[in-house]
Amino acid sequence: MEWYMYLAVIAAGLFAGFVNTLAGSGSLITLPLLMFLGLPANVANGTNRIGVLVQSVVSSISFRKQKLYTVDEGLWMSVPAIAGALLGSLIAVKINERIMELMIGGLLIFMFFVILYKPEQWVRDHARSVTLRHRFWVPVIFFFIGIYGGFIQAGVGFFLLAALVLGAGLGLTRANAHKVLIVAAMTAIALVVFIISDQVYYLYGIILAVGQGVGAWLGSKVAVSWGPKVVRVILLVAIMASAIKLTGLYDIVVSLF
Repeated sequence: MEWYMYLAVIAAGLFAGFVNTLAGSGSLITLPLLMFLGLPANVANGTNRIGVLVQSVVSSISFRKQKLYTVDEGLWMSVPAIAGALLGSLIAVKINERIMELMIGGLLIFMFFVILYKPEQWVRDHARSVTLRHRFWVPVIFFFIGIYGGFIQAGVGFFLLAALVLGAGLGLTRANAHKVLIVAAMTAIALVVFIISDQVYYLYGIILAVGQGVGAWLGSKVAVSWGPKVVRVILLVAIMASAIKLTGLYDIVVSLF
């Protein structure tokens, strides 16, 4: 790989880490890049987890220093997602990825309009105490989100944010802090599965992780300083862009011209 490609990979990782921390779906940037560099889809899927893990740990530490979550409540919420991620990573090579992408793309479009319809739920910077322990169905949702995250990762942040904001009643800033901790936990277990399956290319993964770590640190600062209203706009843009990509609408438009 030429030297300038290393810089391009780091730059892509920086942007993905920034977007993932504020919203999600940075993997829609990094996964195609890894495949462009010559990695098979399954190896790209596994390799991508290195950067996701690094960015999630970095942003989790930054959010913890800003006192946006406690380790106790964060880890409690991570348990069902970890279980789901383990299952999702184990079946990653057995499910038709295109069907999954179309389903997720449709759900993202639905979520886009949910965020537009109930803006007050997403722009609060405060919220009541975490209520997951009193809502038995919320851990079930986290389990299924974990399955998807273990399977392909891209877009999992959107669904975690929806569960944390609409299900647990957190403000968007705190929800982002909890989200990255949960992603770190579920990515760690999924990465182990991919490593055991020999589906990780360490060189590309580590280079990507350098950029994603920096991007995550910047994103964690911006999430607090810009406030939930700006982050909500970024979230809407990221969701719609991801939905267009996953449903194939982008390819259809391009083919018309």
